[in-house]
Amino acid sequence: MSTDRLISGYDHSAVSSSHSLRYGGDAADRIFDELPTAVIESVSRPDASDITPLLLSYTIQLQYKQFKWQLRKKASQVIYLHLALKKRVIIEEFHEKQEQVREFLHSIGLGDHTTVHDEDDPDDGALPIYEGSVKNRNVPSRAALSIIRPAIGKQQTVSDKAKSAMQGYLNHFLGNLDIVNSREVCKFLEVSRLSFSPEYGPKLKEGYVLVKHLPRLAEDYTCSGCCLCHFCSCWGKNWRKVWLVLKPGFLAFLDNHLDNKLLDIVVFDVLLFEGNDEVYLAQDLKERNPLRHAFKVSGENRNIKLRTTTHAKVIEWVSAINAVGLKHSESWCHPHRFNSFAPTRGLVEDGSLAQWFIDGKAAFEAIASSIEGAKSEIYMTGWWLCPELYLRRPFDNHSSSRLDILLEAKAKEGVQIHILLYKEVSLALKINSLYSKRKLLNIHENVKVLRYPDHLSTGIYLWSHHEKLVIVDHKISFIGGLDLCFGRYDTTEHRVSDLPSFLWPGKDYYNPRESEPNSWEDTLKDELDREKYPRMPWHDVHCAVWGPPCRDIARHFVQRWNHAKRSKAPNEQKIPLLMPQHHMVLPHYLGRSKDIDIERKIWELNPAEISRKDSFSSQTPPDGIPLLLPHEATDPDSSTVENKVNGFSSSKYYSTQLSGHNTDLQSAKLVAVSESDLQAGDNWLAKHEQTCNIQSTDEVTDVGPRTLCQCQIVRSVSQWSAGTSQTEDSIHRAYCALIEEAEYFIYIENQFFISGLSEDEVIQNRVLESLYNRIMRAHEEKKCFRVIIVIPLLPGFQGGVDDGGAATVRALMHWQYRTICRGESSILQKLCSKLGPIAHEFISFFGLRTYGRLIDGGPMVTSQVYVHSKVMIVDDRCALIGSSNINDRSLLGSRDSEIAVVIEDKEFVDSFMGGNPWNAGNFSFSLRLSLWAEHLGLSAEEVHLIKDPITYNDFWSDIAKSNTNIYQETFSCIPNDTIHTRSALRQSMSQWKQKLPHTTIDLGVAPEKLEVYENGEVVVMDPMAKLKSVRGHLVSFPLEFMSHEDDLRPMFIEGEFYASPQVFH
Repeated sequence: MSTDRLISGYDHSAVSSSHSLRYGGDAADRIFDELPTAVIESVSRPDASDITPLLLSYTIQLQYKQFKWQLRKKASQVIYLHLALKKRVIIEEFHEKQEQVREFLHSIGLGDHTTVHDEDDPDDGALPIYEGSVKNRNVPSRAALSIIRPAIGKQQTVSDKAKSAMQGYLNHFLGNLDIVNSREVCKFLEVSRLSFSPEYGPKLKEGYVLVKHLPRLAEDYTCSGCCLCHFCSCWGKNWRKVWLVLKPGFLAFLDNHLDNKLLDIVVFDVLLFEGNDEVYLAQDLKERNPLRHAFKVSGENRNIKLRTTTHAKVIEWVSAINAVGLKHSESWCHPHRFNSFAPTRGLVEDGSLAQWFIDGKAAFEAIASSIEGAKSEIYMTGWWLCPELYLRRPFDNHSSSRLDILLEAKAKEGVQIHILLYKEVSLALKINSLYSKRKLLNIHENVKVLRYPDHLSTGIYLWSHHEKLVIVDHKISFIGGLDLCFGRYDTTEHRVSDLPSFLWPGKDYYNPRESEPNSWEDTLKDELDREKYPRMPWHDVHCAVWGPPCRDIARHFVQRWNHAKRSKAPNEQKIPLLMPQHHMVLPHYLGRSKDIDIERKIWELNPAEISRKDSFSSQTPPDGIPLLLPHEATDPDSSTVENKVNGFSSSKYYSTQLSGHNTDLQSAKLVAVSESDLQAGDNWLAKHEQTCNIQSTDEVTDVGPRTLCQCQIVRSVSQWSAGTSQTEDSIHRAYCALIEEAEYFIYIENQFFISGLSEDEVIQNRVLESLYNRIMRAHEEKKCFRVIIVIPLLPGFQGGVDDGGAATVRALMHWQYRTICRGESSILQKLCSKLGPIAHEFISFFGLRTYGRLIDGGPMVTSQVYVHSKVMIVDDRCALIGSSNINDRSLLGSRDSEIAVVIEDKEFVDSFMGGNPWNAGNFSFSLRLSLWAEHLGLSAEEVHLIKDPITYNDFWSDIAKSNTNIYQETFSCIPNDTIHTRSALRQSMSQWKQKLPHTTIDLGVAPEKLEVYENGEVVVMDPMAKLKSVRGHLVSFPLEFMSHEDDLRPMFIEGEFYASPQVFH
């Protein structure tokens, strides 16, 4: 080997990126910023009669800060480490004066004959070291030499001497921070850049392996004759050496242990179980060549083959990986409650917090504030995303709140932004995700965008990605029904007009019932004539979560991103793979394992100090919460009840693999916080106390209290949508279980209500069956039970109900009425056949409507308030909020991808249920009160009328009926209970179009003067005089609309007839 090879051939990146033995390098590049400790726990040798010193094996226990791990090393590996360190010193000295080194080496005759083995050759223990080879090896160090001497003597004496000698040597190099941070020592200690990052969890196994599924680097083609090549004969077959890192939530592949770049990752997910057979993450593989040693890792619907140098290493890797998967209550590989990938959080004080938002204004402002506070990364995904959306209004006064401007500012600060867009079928939808992608990619290089799925390659044409998520710094996640797109911003007033443009610029003035924009290029250009057409008000519910449930949502995003990356851009270097963050403090990390000891200075705080400092506590908001968000309620009447797991345990909808789950989690009693959290909480509290007032639970508002809750993330995903090995329908299971376990009351708001009874062979989801069973049980037990369902009056798609191009509208109406009240498969018809008229006392359906003037002096107009929220509240103690509609598309898991959060209250306030005292949950109760106050038009002084959701019935129904009658008399608007056929609808439309110079697609314009009958006489009056009696927005759902039409599904002359019926339900 030439002198040039000796110096230039050595990995110079190792010299520059790792730490100089003499100068220590840049502290920012160090893996260790303080010295680790090592203790020799035991010494062994394969044969007691074998006195070969280098065959001694040492079990070494190491600790660095709160991280502990164990190594098993042979004495030979320590010797090789010593030689490698010596080599490094020589090379670094050579590197300083290369010309002098060359001359010196030539002068002493080393020149082209010097041989330097590959740096990774010997110290991985691949080659057995025999006594003969040891005699010829010179070890020029007293510290290293002492390791050999204890091998001669009695067994116990040898063990004691060897243990002492090795302890001394480890202390020798572990006592120097520069040596510890060297490339060679870090490799020997099996540590990497990922080892001690708290966000990825505790340190587990690491080391070099060979893989075949990754492309080979150019330098891999230059073989240096290392042991891996010699024994495996694999370099010629496209195998690549990588550094493998095992963490509780994933298996990461790095180029080397000092590199941060992620080559590949296996994110652990629920494994596919077959009967009672145990399924493992990793399995030993038998190779034909006895010198080859391999194992297989399964995950994310993939099988990856890996090789290492000895069978012993295969056993170590397989055992370590499977140990992660076998911890049922903590593992990502076993299903949790509702068969969800995520466990229930908040069973211990782990910082799980939740807060609700009603309508777009409240949610968008909170999202804007969180984006502005982002420090490291932002994840976003949605069904539709508009870069030109203003998150604060009036938009003229908040130009910097436009989404693309917000993202650009953060990207320039170095924040990494990852956005997943749903790639629509352009013939069916006009959301133009390609335009959004191009617009976003032009913002900054730190903005990464993927659209998925590719329809041709995946064969996915019918289903969509429907989640709506914003995740900031893994600290706060926004989840619910609101896409960051046009038409979604709204206030609780639900205005129908905006002239001159003040709140809704250009195409944000949106009414999909009238028209869908054909182009999004000029977003500031109006699509609708604001003097003729109202916007369609948009009602929605969104939620923010902090702590472990936030990281669970981020994990879901990472799974989807990595799946899209592998499918769409596997070789695109600018599109990175992502790693899920992990809650550092796990139950076993909190005391069930005596081997792991968290930093005592955190855990030894007394409860009072934790209550004051914990950034996740209810009184101290976490870092990054916008100042606009109010604190949790501190109602003087509130009372805290015992923290317990609510009784939602219907075994039909739970995994059968969960015995002991809750007990295990509840055994952990320590508070899961970190030092940075404590400090952030103190800083935030000081600022917050100066700017925010405490909010009462009873206060009617669009922003809820931030409360400590039990939270569980549930979702609908499958192989096509997230790359999972099996379909997950945990949202469906959660709906059914929560309904069946409800005690008194269920309140549902949803964009769709399409479900089936048990005998239904077409509709597969069983939300309807669960409601029917629960109502029948209440009737049999002679107990009061109420179900209220609020849905849109008409589907939010373009076209009048009788228009030729409105087949989609009619199809959705068919399936919805089939669920509610028409045919043997409907819940009302089946209940009425069993119970008679009292069925309506158990379950009732409603919609929302509003009115206003488009211009001063213009006519009054009305529009439905489009219910887009996906929320269910049970017994004022539990809420389910997310993106999922109640239909097969959203609930079966194999179709649209969805995500939601089940929130069970831990903080309670005094209330009533059925006239009796009731401990209502702070989160659920306050959400229901604010929703109902908005729908019923109640003032703060009137909120007490709806505290009891059971005895409200007459009050709620009277307002709905009164409002419905007023709108019918004023507008004769569509839909209504007086129109039973399409011909009657055409006749009504024709009559009103003759009376009015202009009307809307659903007869939403009032005449200048109304003729109404009062006391048998015709009275002419201003429509406004009638509309003044409207309270709130609640109206009855028109159960008789189109009731004489046997079938509203598409006919063969309509294009929708040739689409799969599954598209509509």
